[in-house]
Amino acid sequence: MPKTYLDYAATTPCDPKVTRAMSVFLKKDFGNPSSIHNFGQKASMAIGGARQSVAEFLGCESEEIVFTGSATEADNLAIFGTVKASKITKPHIITSQIEHPAVLESCRELEKQGAEITYLPVNKDGVVEIAELKKALRPNTLLVSIIYANNEVGTIQPIAEIGELIGHAMSSGHRMSKIYFHTDAVQAANFLDCDVKKLGVDLLTLSAHKIYGPKGIGALYVKKGTPIAPVIYGGGHERGLRSGTENVAGIVGLGQAIKEIQNPKLKIQNIKIRQFRDKLIKTILKIIPGSRLNGSLTQRLANNVNISFDGAEGEAIIVMLDQKGIAASTGSACSSGSLEPSHVLLAMGLSEEQAHGSLRLTLGKLTTQQDIEKVFKVLPTVIQRLRKISGYHS
Repeated sequence: MPKTYLDYAATTPCDPKVTRAMSVFLKKDFGNPSSIHNFGQKASMAIGGARQSVAEFLGCESEEIVFTGSATEADNLAIFGTVKASKITKPHIITSQIEHPAVLESCRELEKQGAEITYLPVNKDGVVEIAELKKALRPNTLLVSIIYANNEVGTIQPIAEIGELIGHAMSSGHRMSKIYFHTDAVQAANFLDCDVKKLGVDLLTLSAHKIYGPKGIGALYVKKGTPIAPVIYGGGHERGLRSGTENVAGIVGLGQAIKEIQNPKLKIQNIKIRQFRDKLIKTILKIIPGSRLNGSLTQRLANNVNISFDGAEGEAIIVMLDQKGIAASTGSACSSGSLEPSHVLLAMGLSEEQAHGSLRLTLGKLTTQQDIEKVFKVLPTVIQRLRKISGYHS
């Protein structure tokens, strides 16, 4: 049976150019970049080239890029590292209720250690209100961490506006300490402008495997002058911020993936993806009664479809779709083992029952019209069958 992959928010296949670039540093130029011989120098130069590629994508200097083992590690470094380097006795952090677990769990851990955390609510579309963030600012606010685009419902947050608000707060003259601004741009990188100066951020997280690169490699932008302490100790790699022998092939893969998503053809590709997204949303809501779109239709990633179905349980939908050759999800792959309803959907005002009935379809550059048509053919039958089992009546 032909397989239809519609879970690009969970991970993407490696681009052929990425795997080719990586293979050289897995087989031929396999040296340790800390070694001074020719093998090591080739590896070191490759890391430098990848660092420059990421910096050009973000509009920053190469010295402001730190490579990590994942986006989760980058988020942890941004949050724990900033707090650790701070001189504030009881630091205050502002985040949102719909962050990725890598941010939420870091904040919860800091809360246990005495930090003050504000978890901002979102509106019914899953968007943080600027006015709520402004009210949350305190004299001891050290860090604001807001996700650029949500991984479950694709909602795009007003990051540049938040950056401007923080800038105004800093220039008002009433503050004794600086507020640092972090955004997790893992889902955003494929579709949105990630220029750090335009966004007004001090810290930004990227992941390779969400942009057709390899798993096991991430990056953190750290604006020059931002105090940050390491959370991993050892040989002092990455200018002392991330010790451990560098994953050369992974870093090269991230650098190549970054180059590929800057290809001008990507804009045309993303238009096609957006058209597929809109067709999926419009048609599913039309042909399946008792369905509703989760999240904003306008402030939404081009590839994200998240819909709840009355009388059908999300995990069961996923299993039955998989049996029919369609790979999808209910939400974040990082928390897919949990039986709890999505914290994102609950924060948006859905009931636990509605949140349990959600389906996430995320598209990518290999998605075809045939894939979309397959969903229209298979999904209504799946929902109908599950509703019959549950005894649901509209």
